[in-house]
Amino acid sequence: MKTDSGIPIYVQLKEQIRYAVATGRLKPGDRLPTVRQLAVELRINPNTVSRVYSELEKEGLLATRQGKGTFVRSTANDTPSLDVLAKLVDRLLVEAAGLGFTVRDVMMLLERKLKEAGQDGR
Repeated sequence: MKTDSGIPIYVQLKEQIRYAVATGRLKPGDRLPTVRQLAVELRINPNTVSRVYSELEKEGLLATRQGKGTFVRSTANDTPSLDVLAKLVDRLLVEAAGLGFTVRDVMMLLERKLKEAGQDGR
């Protein structure tokens, strides 16, 4: 980790894990170090490692199994699962609600954007 690069540590770590998976250094099923182990090894805050693992799990790259650890997800199916999409939609709805938008507002905007993109399903 380069503390003087101007790039936040969590972004650096996230990109390093992505790169390790993309290049095959980390393979599907590989177990990552625990949050505490990696934080000690890199001399960074455990919350930073936890944030990175959590974000990569939401993106579908990692999977955490309670009591077992954090693993690289299987890439046998290169298309993300609907669970990943569902999590994205959940986050969208929560953030939109936090900004004062209703589900109806989100639906109307989504329908408009899909029509603009020519992907309204018709």
